[in-house]
Amino acid sequence: MEIRELGTILGIWAHPDDEAYLSGGIMAMAAAGGQRVVCVTATCGEPGRAEELDRCLEILGVGEHHWLGYPDGGCAGVPVAEAVGKLAALIGEVRPDTVLSFGPDGNTGHEDHRTVAKWTEAAFDQAAPGSARLLQSAVGERWARRWKPLHDGLSVFYPGYPVMVADDALTIGLVLDRDTIELKVRALAAQRSQTATLIGAMGRDRYAEWVADEAFVERVRGAR
Repeated sequence: MEIRELGTILGIWAHPDDEAYLSGGIMAMAAAGGQRVVCVTATCGEPGRAEELDRCLEILGVGEHHWLGYPDGGCAGVPVAEAVGKLAALIGEVRPDTVLSFGPDGNTGHEDHRTVAKWTEAAFDQAAPGSARLLQSAVGERWARRWKPLHDGLSVFYPGYPVMVADDALTIGLVLDRDTIELKVRALAAQRSQTATLIGAMGRDRYAEWVADEAFVERVRGAR
């Protein structure tokens, strides 16, 4: 799939850094190509993360961002109708061609991620244009197997995760080019409270290899 085919993109994520890890390259390439890219973050995380996210998005070329204002770790306690209503209103305002978010597994299994996935599915079904697509983050099998020792050592995924997807079943199975990887690493490095220790431990080159893949599968509208 060509990035230009995604049209106007709306990304809906749980925490600052989710957007860059899972779709930083896609957002950067789309923005560079003149496409509208809008990002939504459900929680602000710890103090200082809002400023880090501002810088991250600036590096990626994304100028439109919205906070939902919910507590980190507390998405499951938010009234569903309230959260879905906020997202439906944003979808109605932006009228995206493509919504990017988590799948039901939340990628890592994090409860906030899985909750945001449910909100996004409901809001998309309620408010997205009929031609719009909902692409949900996925963990490709090749990438997961390659990096399994690292993931096990760092406890990146919750027990029982990741849910691997065969590479030929991915709607998007992207390995970023060198320039886009460098931009993505710079953007992630701007969120230093979350990434500095890891980049230091892995080394910048190995970290760049680790974040070079971005994978999504398409959800059929109304599927449960």
